[in-house]
Order: sequence, then C-alpha cells, then structure tokens
Amino acid sequence: MSNRLKEILTEGKWVLGTNFKEQIVNLNWKQATQKVEDYNTIADLTFHIDYYLDGMIKVFKGGTLDIRDKFSFDSPPITSEQDWKNLVNKFCFDSEEFIELVYKMSDKEIMSDFVDKQYGTYYRNIDVMIEHTYYHLGQILLLKKRIK
Repeated sequence: MSNRLKEILTEGKWVLGTNFKEQIVNLNWKQATQKVEDYNTIADLTFHIDYYLDGMIKVFKGGTLDIRDKFSFDSPPITSEQDWKNLVNKFCFDSEEFIELVYKMSDKEIMSDFVDKQYGTYYRNIDVMIEHTYYHLGQILLLKKRIK
C-alpha cells in the first residue's frame, strides 16, 4: 500500500504519467489560485487532499478522528507565493509521513478497524485515500490545461 501511495502522492508515473506532488511543486500562487468557472482551484484541491492526509496521520499516531467532510475545503486564503509554498511544503511533508506510517503498519494493523467498525478497516481507508487522490489529481490536470 505504501508503494501505491508513493505512486499517486510523490513519486509515481505508472498510472497517469505523473503524481500529485509533481503537478503542484512548480506552480506559482497565481496559477494555483486561478479560478476556472465555478470549479475548485488547484490550491483548494491541494488543501482538500492534505486535510485528509493530516487527519488520518493523527489517527495513525493514536489520536482521535477529528476531520469532517464539511470542513475539508475550508482552506485559509492563499494571498502570496509564500502562502502557496507553505501549503505545498505541508502537503509534501504530510504525504511522506503518511507513506512512512503505512509502510510501518503490520498486516494485522492494516486489516483492523479504523477508529470504529463503522469506518471500515485501515486498509479500506487507505485505499479510499488513494482513489480520492486520483480523482482530484485528474481535476488538477484538467485545470492546468484550462489555465495554460
């Protein structure tokens, strides 16, 4: 699973010929925040994926599940290049940490309940994170084409 996470988040090119990190690291803040019709911006989507990474990392480290879908697009405004770089750096750091935490999990841990039985297993939640990230990476690729 950690290899699948690397594929989509930081290193891969197998499925889409790119990964999330590669698509955001060289954007400037104006491109990242450029609105295309009524779609989310690239900055919005980056925050959104990182919101879930950060929330799951907290659970993996023994914390509580505090993330809520209704807050997953409540990103602070990006008003400068530094704001954007901070978000990109946080995304990259959280991605690496998430991958490492998954890598260190035993098969038993991965197949155990995620917080509560109603949320399924860790495996299912990690798999959904991969699917969710592919979905939004596809949106980013389309937004970048429209922006250019």
